Amino acid sequence: MNNLLILIIGMGLVTFIPRLIPMMWLNDLKLNRFWELFFDYLPYAMLSALIFPSILFASGSTILSLIGFAAALLLAFLNMNSMIVVIGSVFIVYLATFI
Repeated sequence: MNNLLILIIGMGLVTFIPRLIPMMWLNDLKLNRFWELFFDYLPYAMLSALIFPSILFASGSTILSLIGFAAALLLAFLNMNSMIVVIGSVFIVYLATFI
């Protein structure tokens, strides 16, 4: 048990230190507008690249998956809460299975 605790603490430090050091050293750094926008949109781009391939195979049918994707895009375009986007697209796919 002692070795497991040491391993968990070590892994925590290995992931924490590379995040802590730039925050401490670069907290006063001012970026120009291009880089601010780039870093603002980077999480969305990475999440999209990770999720989009799975969208096509989520329901077992490509057409149902595209219907759910279109519903999610429409709800997101209407500035709905992310929970409403997810639940709404799942509900639309559920309804589309009966058509």
